[in-house]
Formats: sequence, C-alpha cells, structure tokens
Amino acid sequence: METLLKQPIMKTRDLTKYGIEGATAQWNLSPEELQTITIEKGMGRETANGTLAINTGKFTGRSPQDRFIVKDDYTKDKVWWGKTNKAISPENFDFLQKEITDYLSGKEIYVRDAYVCADPEYKTNVRTVTEYPWSNMFTYNMFLRYNESELENFEEDWLVLCAPGYEAKDPKSCGLRQGNFSILNFSKKVALVGGSAYTGEIKKGIFSSLNFILPVEENVLPMHCSANVGEDGDTAIFFGLSGTGKTTLSADPNRKLIGDDEHGWTANNNIFNFEGGCYAKVIDLTEEKEPDIYRAIKPGAILENVVFKDNGEVDYMDSTITQNTRVSYPIYHIDNIQQPSYAENPKNIFFLTCDAFGVLPPVSKLTPGQAAYHFISGYTAKVAGTEAGITEPVPSFSACFGEPFMPLHPTVYAEMLSKKMQEAGVNVWLVNTGWSGGPYGVGSRIKLKYTRAMITAILNGELDNVDFEQHPIFGLFMPKYCPNVPSEMLDPMNTWLQKGAYISKAIQLAHSFHLNFEKFASEASEQIIEGGPLIDEHHHLNDHV
Repeated sequence: METLLKQPIMKTRDLTKYGIEGATAQWNLSPEELQTITIEKGMGRETANGTLAINTGKFTGRSPQDRFIVKDDYTKDKVWWGKTNKAISPENFDFLQKEITDYLSGKEIYVRDAYVCADPEYKTNVRTVTEYPWSNMFTYNMFLRYNESELENFEEDWLVLCAPGYEAKDPKSCGLRQGNFSILNFSKKVALVGGSAYTGEIKKGIFSSLNFILPVEENVLPMHCSANVGEDGDTAIFFGLSGTGKTTLSADPNRKLIGDDEHGWTANNNIFNFEGGCYAKVIDLTEEKEPDIYRAIKPGAILENVVFKDNGEVDYMDSTITQNTRVSYPIYHIDNIQQPSYAENPKNIFFLTCDAFGVLPPVSKLTPGQAAYHFISGYTAKVAGTEAGITEPVPSFSACFGEPFMPLHPTVYAEMLSKKMQEAGVNVWLVNTGWSGGPYGVGSRIKLKYTRAMITAILNGELDNVDFEQHPIFGLFMPKYCPNVPSEMLDPMNTWLQKGAYISKAIQLAHSFHLNFEKFASEASEQIIEGGPLIDEHHHLNDHV
C-alpha cells in the first residue's frame, strides 16, 4: 500500500525530464539541514548567534548587462527591448539550457518546490534546482512555503536552473557578453542563472517574469514596493529606490507588514505579496536604526558578503567586500506581519525620494497625471562619493521605481497605476526623505521623526481638510499644516537662506526631470506629460542665460 502512496511524489520528482541525468537530488530540505550541509562543505560559517554567513564570490550584486529575455513570437512585440531588456535567440537559450543540465548531471544538487504570489488566484508554482545548498536555502526564505502534504503532486509553472559554477565557454558565439548570464524564457517558462552565485539573480528573475505575465495575462499591476495594512483594513503602499526609507517606513508598530519589496495590485483591489521573505541591505545596520531587520538576523537567515570581527561577530560597518551586504530571512522573522500576506482597500500610495538637492517638499499630494509622471520618472538623488572630491548630488532615475526588472514599456505600468488610483480613490503622495534647508553639504537630512509624523497624519486622515499650495516650479501640492511637523518646513523655499539659490537649484532639478522623460514622451498621454515640472525647456534656458 505504501508504495502506491509514494508514487505521485516519485512521478513529479523526475529530473531526467529536464535533461539532468545521474544527479543525487536533495528535495525540500529544511533550512537547518541546508545550513549544516553548507558549513560541512566549507561554503559558509556561522555568526556568534548561529546565523549562516556566506560569500557569493565574484558577483556581490546583480549583473544587469548580462540579463536577457528570449525573443520569440510571444515576446517580440510586447517587451520593451533595449538597454534593460536585451534579447537572446531561442536557439542560444536551448544551447545554454542543455549546457547547464549537462553540468548539473551527476552532481549532488538541491531542489526546492515553492510558490510565489500570496493571493490564491495568482499562485505560481516555482521549482528551483540549485548547485549550492545555500542558494536553495535562499529560495526557502524568499519564496512562499508549502507544507509537506501539499507537495505530493507538485507541478511547477516555472523552472529555475541555478548553476553558479558553470560559465559559458564561448560567450559571444551564444549571444552572451561574458561567461555569466541570467535569462528568462517566457514560452518555456524556464529561468537560467549561470556563472553568478549572487542570490538576488534568482529573486529578481522570478520578479521580472511576474512583471511581464501579470499585466499582460491577468490585468494585475506588479509593483516594486513595500506595503502594510492598518487595523481598519486600509492598505498603504511605499515605492522608493534603495536608500529612500522603503523598509524603514513600512515597518510601523501600529500596522501589519504585508511585504517589503514586491507586490501585485489586482482588478478587485487586493494588494498581495509576491514573496515569502525579505532581502535587505545590512551595510551600517544598527538595532537602533532598523530594529526589525537587526532582530530578524538569527538562525534561518542568510548573511551575504559580510565581514567578521575577531570575536566572531559581524562588522556591519565594514564594506571591504561590497557596499551591497545583504540578509535574506523568511517573513515570519518579523513580528508584526499580515498573514496570509495580502489585504484589500489601498488608500494611500507613497513615492519616497531622497532628494539630496534639498529642492522637493518634504510631503506633497499628486494629481493622477503627476502620479503617473513621477512613477515613470522614479527619481531619487545619490550623494556622490567624496573621495574623488565630488560633493554635488547626482540625480538618479529608475522607471516605475524598478526599471531593471520591468520587461514592458514603463508607460504600460504607469497607465495601469493611474487607472487603478482613480478607480480605488487612492491618494498619492511624494515624500522627500532627503535634504531640507539646502543641498547635501549645506542643508540637513529631514529627521525621520518628521517623515513618520507626515505619514501617520496622512494614514489617520489628518491632511484631508488642510489647505494646500502649489509649488511654483514642480506644480506639486504642499500642505500648509501637518501635525507634529514645523510648518515652515513644509514649503522647502522657506528653509533656504537665499531664495534665489533655491529657485535656480529647483530649475536645475526640473531640467533633469525633463531630460530624463524625453525617452518616454512618445508613448505617454497628454495627462502624464502635463504632470511634470511646470517650467518648460525654453523657460529653463532663458532663466539660465
């Protein structure tokens, strides 16, 4: 009798159908088992509190220039081809897939069956086959987990083959730039990762696939954002590039975290997490600054590319290996979470930007056109490294706050966002977590307690009935009053000593926005174009002269 029960599992656990022959496959091992194997193989070490720490080798971040999408009948007219989405032929993909399956044949390998998309309607099964035990543990942390009884008849919707030890021998002949690659094939539903052990390639590969499939096939808007939900069931969404405060501001003791990085917004107004974990930067981490992340680093988490002190503790300040030190952990390492990780009723969207020019208001309300414009722009400003003597901030734009992972044209996502905003009656806010009173080096960073006070006031409806005034250059609507925030801060021009210097800096930033937007303008509607800064190019040039 027992053998009959086992049969369905054996049938679904056949790797030869992928061309992997003679491998010793370890299926769905627990994180504890995978950590033990990693340590025994000399591929990692434990921190003072028993957390696994590994080194990803040559690649300590994604390699965006080596990311490809197979160009075939299904994708050729849909994908926004170019710098972000580079094409590879189906023939070259098939060749590389065979190379990887041949490479994995005969080895000890690790298989994980899991899913992404917490909303049951969009649940997508992912089978990941990895060369390294800790890559498999990463997928345990980052994808959504089935219990054992649910795995019996598992069949994947997507297959991920991850072989960090394989490098293409003659990259140019198979359409690659160099030996490593990350490739998505939407017709075969297979993702390949070769030559890089950076775990983020697995996460972002699946995220990119959802960013294509959900809008094209399901009318779901995929978002690179964090999200939380209040006691009254009102959901808030936080978009923002690295360093703008996305993780910090969505961690709110009075609200439950839905997820911190990747979500979908459905036609019937549900917001659901794609993932089952968090993948956070840990450079300069302290318990005081990021208590949730700091406390989540315990057995079950994986630290990447961190440096140890002599006593075996991690030195989070040390960026010798990389600035991009990371931790992955299952979402249940955070206390205050929404389970299962979806909610309805989005009420407020926050676009977080760290404006190091000190120009943008600390908080402003956006019209639908402005929301779409700022969403497509995805602005923040990087503070340049001072070692080369450069102290001027550098504007940085990433479409939809996640351009590297967006296979469709950014206006597709922006139009969806505008439509959903209007249907759901959502308010969209631009929140500047950067500088006030002058640019970096002159002004000061806006205090976190003020940013939190603004977000709390918005979530509590306390800005619903205040007066707003329009910014003369950006056209944004700035509240004249906000509880627990000094009123003079709310209009950034008030905080600069010289009004003329403020205006010329604001015009300079507006010009950067216009220049960046040129590449999208041909696909953008009139409403979106009008959502940009009020100063046009000619006006700018006249001011400059």
